[in-house]
Amino acid sequence: MSSFETSSVAPFGAVTLYRFVQSVGVAVEAVQAWNSARITRKSLNCLTNRELDDIGLCRGDIELIGR
Repeated sequence: MSSFETSSVAPFGAVTLYRFVQSVGVAVEAVQAWNSARITRKSLNCLTNRELDDIGLCRGDIELIGR
């Protein structure tokens, strides 16, 4: 009878590299979310008070929507 091992050990540094790449991905997602909120706030700030009222918002709501 022969036997063989089906599990292997990750190479040295593989877990560290994976965690680094994962943290970079999280940081990129955070920057994209921040930029999207910034663009939304900028667009809403360009609207007049009447236009904001038409969509059911006021100037004070813009910061809350952006977050």
